[in-house]
Amino acid sequence: MLDVETVEAAYWSHRGPAPVMLSSHRHDDLEINLVLDGRLDYRFGGTDVSVHAGEVALFWGWTPHQLIGEGPGAGAGSGDFLWAHIPLGDVLAWGLPDHDLGAMLLNRPVLVPAVAAGRDVESMFGSWQRDFADDGAELIAGLEAQAFVRRLLRHHRDTIDLRPDGRHGPVGMDRAIDMVRFVVDRFREPIGVDDVAAAAHLHPHHAMTVFRQDVGSTIVEYLTRCRVAEAQRLLATTSMTTAEVAHAAGFGSQSSFYAHFTRARGCAPGEYRARVR
Repeated sequence: MLDVETVEAAYWSHRGPAPVMLSSHRHDDLEINLVLDGRLDYRFGGTDVSVHAGEVALFWGWTPHQLIGEGPGAGAGSGDFLWAHIPLGDVLAWGLPDHDLGAMLLNRPVLVPAVAAGRDVESMFGSWQRDFADDGAELIAGLEAQAFVRRLLRHHRDTIDLRPDGRHGPVGMDRAIDMVRFVVDRFREPIGVDDVAAAAHLHPHHAMTVFRQDVGSTIVEYLTRCRVAEAQRLLATTSMTTAEVAHAAGFGSQSSFYAHFTRARGCAPGEYRARVR
């Protein structure tokens, strides 16, 4: 069985060399990597992906991933990299178009040239590093990060080739993307595997195989992660009771909410709210 370390979701930004990763890890954030010089080599499940100088990688950190190497910087012997994490609960609250959100929630990164951001990305990451360490400035940095991500996703959407049927991306990914979009749009409702499979016109057993292969988790795990992330957002930003949060996030009962939330976050909902407010 794959050994995967789970890291707590949090706003975070850093500039520095690639860390040594002896095993895969995951975290419930949007991860943003910018390669200024050199190359980052990742493994996402069984797929190897390289991020080259001048590129930004965007991906949901819940997909188990491992940094397996780095290419040397130009004449420097090591690369120069910028890193940032944005909690998924906040990303879901941005209201991104389904196709953009779906692209980031698959089990592979979205790769975009950094120039598509249309600004000095290196300086922006530096300001994030300072602001994410300051509770008072975190909101400002989060808004700036949202605009940055939206610009990159717009470039990605506008520049990838359209197929004859007018859709984006590889044919084999269509059904997985359809299921991801359905879950992201409807996770607050009492849906299950059969509903998600029907959205892609698949038999439930086949849908579960396709979803695990292309998204990197089961349908139930993915649905639960979306609901937990929404519960985190509501606990942090509203005065709703935990019962109201459980219902609004799509959990069928308070007991289910408490069990899933505590397992995912390592603390009960009330304790989580006390920590973040």
